[in-house]
Amino acid sequence: MDLVYSILLALVALAVGVGAGLLYARARRSPEQARAAGSRSDEGGHTIETDDGPHAAKHAMKGLGRKSLDSLRVGVVVLDAEDHPVLVNPAARAMGLLRSGGAPGTIAAHPILRTLAGQVRRTGVRREVELDLPRGRAGGAHAPLGLHLRAVALNTTHVAIEAADVTEAHRLARVRRDFVANVSHELKTPIGALQLLAEALLDATETAAEVEPEDEKDEDLVAARRFAERIHHESARMGRLVNELLELTRLQGAEPLPTPEPVAVDWVIAEVIDRTRTTASAKTIEVTYAGPKGAMVYGSDSQVATAVTNLLENAIAYSGEDTKVSITLRQDEDWVEIDVADQGIGIAPHDVDRIFERFYRADQARSRSTGGTGLGLAIVKHIATNHGGRVDVTSTLGDGSTFTLRLPARPPEAPLPLPAAIEIESGAAGR
Repeated sequence: MDLVYSILLALVALAVGVGAGLLYARARRSPEQARAAGSRSDEGGHTIETDDGPHAAKHAMKGLGRKSLDSLRVGVVVLDAEDHPVLVNPAARAMGLLRSGGAPGTIAAHPILRTLAGQVRRTGVRREVELDLPRGRAGGAHAPLGLHLRAVALNTTHVAIEAADVTEAHRLARVRRDFVANVSHELKTPIGALQLLAEALLDATETAAEVEPEDEKDEDLVAARRFAERIHHESARMGRLVNELLELTRLQGAEPLPTPEPVAVDWVIAEVIDRTRTTASAKTIEVTYAGPKGAMVYGSDSQVATAVTNLLENAIAYSGEDTKVSITLRQDEDWVEIDVADQGIGIAPHDVDRIFERFYRADQARSRSTGGTGLGLAIVKHIATNHGGRVDVTSTLGDGSTFTLRLPARPPEAPLPLPAAIEIESGAAGR
């Protein structure tokens, strides 16, 4: 009995010792072990998060963020330092921004994305471009895919690129530009014929300008000449309107902008003064120029000359006889500013913000008498914008106006050219 009693006591003591040891170990458990309490391991030894662990809420938010990214209509691609896509949503795949990589089963970003990412890493500046990507094989019948790409650096290595589908906007813009260009081209022929007929009528009724109407026949001749003069004036105005519509269509993107080249401002000023010499002389308006010699701007010489010509023609048209129009040039390291100041009727304060709109005219009656179309200043604004500059105006009603055309004096920073987007198939990259 003593032996049995001793064994029982030993077992009880062992059980108490084991229980105390477990309680002590649980009390001394490390914080890392406590955080891992909500996880378990599968047969392969991989940790699986349980629903009641501390990681549950964190992983739920992570999954929600991924679902939100996948639900976006814009494409999102994140490239690492080697330009490998590390994050892609379904919209980006559908747009064809990925293609099969060199190795089987791998994917690679489109060259355009890699070029944008490289430029962002080098400059640290966000880049945005808008372009058309052909869909399907080269020469296919599908309309191009219009994309607005925006590349932003996430850190020193990773770049996120957002792609928005603007195909419909591009299509509507093309339709609008093509319509304006086609209608303008079609109108040039009948307008030219009207001008020729009006000139023939003026020649035929030339004697009516020198005689006083004495009978009904002479009165008809005088009336015919008056109508011919009006037809000639209005047809000339319509011809200018058509030409300016064509010019505005070209500036808005129907034709690609020429590569920026050095433009001598001295040549521009001399050309502009020569173009407007006859109009200024008819109103005995003196055109003066003051400024340094040898100034250079960068862009298209014909477009810069057109912008300054429009400003000078406006100044002459809205100035009275025996007045002066002055052209002043200022320059620094970055900009060249051309001021065109007149002593005309001026512009009311409520009209200043709208005079660069198409077909807007502050003085409708004066515009009709001068033959204005309402497009000249809109063309100037587009030319200035396309050259990376701007046009401003200061005016006092009844005391004249000063228009300032500001253009870059140094060549634009030339980013690396984007590669041609050919033979890219929408959605093919995910295969």
